[in-house]
Amino acid sequence: MRRIYTYGGRAATRNLTVADLQANKAAGVKMTQVSALDGAEAAACEAAGIDLITIADVDIAEVRAAAPTTFVTGSQTMVQYVTEDEALGAAIRCAEQGADAIYTPRGLKTVERLAGEGLCVQGHLGLVPRLSIRVGGLRVIGKTACEAMRLWEDFRRLEEAGAVAAEVECVAVEALIEIGKRSALLTHSIGSGSGGDIIFSFMEDICGDVESPPLSIRYATGVRNCALFQMHIQAGYLFMPADGPVIYFDSQPGRETGRQLETIDDVRDDLRITIDGEFEAGMVICVDSYVGEIGGVEGVKLEDQVLVTESDPNALSRYPFEQTLLSNEI
Repeated sequence: MRRIYTYGGRAATRNLTVADLQANKAAGVKMTQVSALDGAEAAACEAAGIDLITIADVDIAEVRAAAPTTFVTGSQTMVQYVTEDEALGAAIRCAEQGADAIYTPRGLKTVERLAGEGLCVQGHLGLVPRLSIRVGGLRVIGKTACEAMRLWEDFRRLEEAGAVAAEVECVAVEALIEIGKRSALLTHSIGSGSGGDIIFSFMEDICGDVESPPLSIRYATGVRNCALFQMHIQAGYLFMPADGPVIYFDSQPGRETGRQLETIDDVRDDLRITIDGEFEAGMVICVDSYVGEIGGVEGVKLEDQVLVTESDPNALSRYPFEQTLLSNEI
């Protein structure tokens, strides 16, 4: 733990500082970040050992009380604060209550204004969903050499504006890896594969808290994810060591089945999962393989993205798996 003073002048301890994050980046140490909507989720993140938590800036008091030592980023939305003065005032209030960094998706002038007051600022690069009308819709950014070079220029300008980090959304993993080698910005990957320094996931995606999911099976890919699954809603999520992979079944039928039946085997035998519809050309599906000890709590999920065409499936994944993940010793 690091001893610090907060922006508000309070003595505190933190699991990581910006200097630690930068040192991890230089050493190639990957880190984790999860969103939290309230104090309960923040406490679950801290108990699970998640490295960083991101929150809505207005929730900082509740989250900081629940997770007193984890590095927390207070996030502003695109339309929450109109002027640079409003964004700065809100950022200072959030930092005063214990936020360690401030996220803003707004332009470079806002970033520069916040950074000019000594705040640790995180911007947004790659796909900005609310600006997707400008780039042809929701899509991967940086798949061509020209677009990757423009993205590199965006990184450079954001760094010059004073940012220390960037949320990098839906960027081609190969482009992010190469840019990351040349940029001092800490990269928070969301939908950009393993190329980022920090892998960012939304709590609702991890735990299946989405409206009417057609299929809500989540593979447990590590101790931290397992802990979050179990802690999020302790009475509502069912841990199932199935015949092969270790999975969590978190849909509404799964919860009710878990309450009615006594044993895991009964639950597995009783499960009936159906998906309406059929594959159509143009769809992209994920094909997963799980490598791990049967009945264990750790494992690796190997995932390929496949494009469905009129004739044959077309594998979209180009980045090779690490050979150590394919070893029989795992």
